[in-house]
Amino acid sequence: MSETEKKSPEENVVAEDQIPDDLVAEEASEVEAPEEVVAEDETPSDAVRVAELDAQNAQLTDKLLRTMAEMENLRNRTRREREDTVKYAPQKLVTDLIGVMDNLQRALSSVSEEIAAGHDDLKNLRDGIEMTNREMLKVFARHNITEVEALGKKMDPHSHEALFEIPDPSQPEGTIIQVIQPGFRLHDRLLRPARVGVAKGGPVSGSEKVDTTA
Repeated sequence: MSETEKKSPEENVVAEDQIPDDLVAEEASEVEAPEEVVAEDETPSDAVRVAELDAQNAQLTDKLLRTMAEMENLRNRTRREREDTVKYAPQKLVTDLIGVMDNLQRALSSVSEEIAAGHDDLKNLRDGIEMTNREMLKVFARHNITEVEALGKKMDPHSHEALFEIPDPSQPEGTIIQVIQPGFRLHDRLLRPARVGVAKGGPVSGSEKVDTTA
């Protein structure tokens, strides 16, 4: 057996310091290459995921803002409805009281002051009705119930109801010259329009003729 064959296996191992440097670098690059490939493959997927999350975040933010705006509008609408309910709650009662006012006015107009002056009992009755009428007006004023201005005013179809026209060239056409039945408001809500007679035949006030048929 030759001398080479007689050497032990440990003697055949090449020491690390005997391996050429270029061979070591080549082996290292072959080992590290898969890691670089994996990193390049993962980078696009991360960017896509971030873009998807940003889009979801934008959608959720938009939904949240819309919901908050709807809730605020609902709160405001509920508050206004509640205020209107309290504000106009006595409307039915006031409408009935207006009918009582009408009867008081009819009683006063049925007996003139001249006729009542000659009869003590009749005068006392008329004075009592007149006092009751004034007290009713005070109560109305305390509860924001006001009479619609009519006499001498220009006809307004939103506040007045014209029952007839009266020829009167001395008054501008459309001017209210007679009130048949007073109108009333509760706060800013019209409970009943004033029923009136308007002048006809005089100069037209304004650029257009007043519509008395509304």
